[in-house]
Amino acid sequence: MATNSDIFQDIEQVKTAISDLMDLSSKYGATSAEAVISKSKGITVSSRCQELENIEFNQEGALGITVYVGQHKGSASTADLSHEALEQTVQAAVDIAKYTSEDAFSGLVDKSELATDIPDLDLYHPHQIEPDEAIEYCIQAEKTAFDTDARITNSDGASLSSYEGFKVYGNSHGFIQGYPSTRHSLSCSVIAQEQEEMQRDYAYTVERIFSNMQSADWVGSKAAASAVAMLNARKLDTCQVPVLFDAEIASALFGHLVSAISGGSLYRKSSFLLDSVGKQIFPDFVTIEERPHILQGLASSPFDSEGVTTKDRNIIEAGVLTTYLLTGYSGRKLGLETTGHAGGIHNWLVKPSDRDRQSLIKKMDRGLLVTELMGQGVNTVTGDYSRGAAGFWVENGEIQFPVSEVTIAGNLTDMFNKIIGIGADVEHRGAVQTGSILIENMQVAGN
Repeated sequence: MATNSDIFQDIEQVKTAISDLMDLSSKYGATSAEAVISKSKGITVSSRCQELENIEFNQEGALGITVYVGQHKGSASTADLSHEALEQTVQAAVDIAKYTSEDAFSGLVDKSELATDIPDLDLYHPHQIEPDEAIEYCIQAEKTAFDTDARITNSDGASLSSYEGFKVYGNSHGFIQGYPSTRHSLSCSVIAQEQEEMQRDYAYTVERIFSNMQSADWVGSKAAASAVAMLNARKLDTCQVPVLFDAEIASALFGHLVSAISGGSLYRKSSFLLDSVGKQIFPDFVTIEERPHILQGLASSPFDSEGVTTKDRNIIEAGVLTTYLLTGYSGRKLGLETTGHAGGIHNWLVKPSDRDRQSLIKKMDRGLLVTELMGQGVNTVTGDYSRGAAGFWVENGEIQFPVSEVTIAGNLTDMFNKIIGIGADVEHRGAVQTGSILIENMQVAGN
């Protein structure tokens, strides 16, 4: 692991290399250029049935450069930051550009869009952990799972990862900026068995700061409880009922929104939300805020992958779509400005309308609580939605029994419109932070 001073020295070294690349790109005939490196190093340790399975030390990261010769684009990369290697990389990128087709929309973002104030978002918290200590975390998580319930009979393993790294982006507008970050996680997956039936489930914790993670005991006991709860699962007869998406998987619904309003889908006309800015696509109680500068946020970033300033904005306001998610390229294709979303979204906060999951179960009264989704049956061109699911049947506002081997189906346009509740049980372990989501009705296909 690097010390604090080491990583900042590395960042400065990469900044110098990128500055050299910009000079070289001009020397070899490029009219503009950009370069980026994301470098990480760390350790991953895994156990299986309370015995060490694997230890991996990883270090990766290459410097990629893209040059533009007029409207022709060429790219190349190198892991060697020596002057000779940088010169060869630029030459290769320029040579490639000579053979690529002209694209009127290619090029850098406008200089005025670039970040000028780079806030410290407190993303860097390295943790020195020895392999023996990491192994103890994994084994403890599994041990707790086995101790939680006698029906936990096997394990798919536990894994601990601790990584640190940095990102630096620069271009020929004179922008060269970078920042370090860390990410630590612990997960455990176990198998519960009763007679001939087996169920698998898992739990995990992830944080920027190692000590902020949930304990190994928490991870193990949660994995065990989730697996045991699914034993003796039943199938359902096909029906149309309300469906409640548990907070741990509810973010997937908004993941489909991200795909549908991203510039690439829009300029290709492969989205069910074409021409939807300014239109009501959710009930008026739904608001989604984007907050890129949350301290220690898992999806926080001071600038996007093109150096564009990330800004607070409301994506959905009182149910109305207020913006698309655009890069420099997709913005030009659509005749719009970039929104700073090259590389993805930044901390979406979905505003709750109800209390916790239990209050939504009461509100649903009778229907399906979904805790697991399977398959990829979502068509973002039409909005058609069909995925395998497992969870629990609810009757009279109470969980009755576990359910497996069903398919839930609908259309995302209708599903978004038929959201009737969002819980305050917010899941914070991802780029979309939302509570459980209750949809008025969906098709549940079973027997």
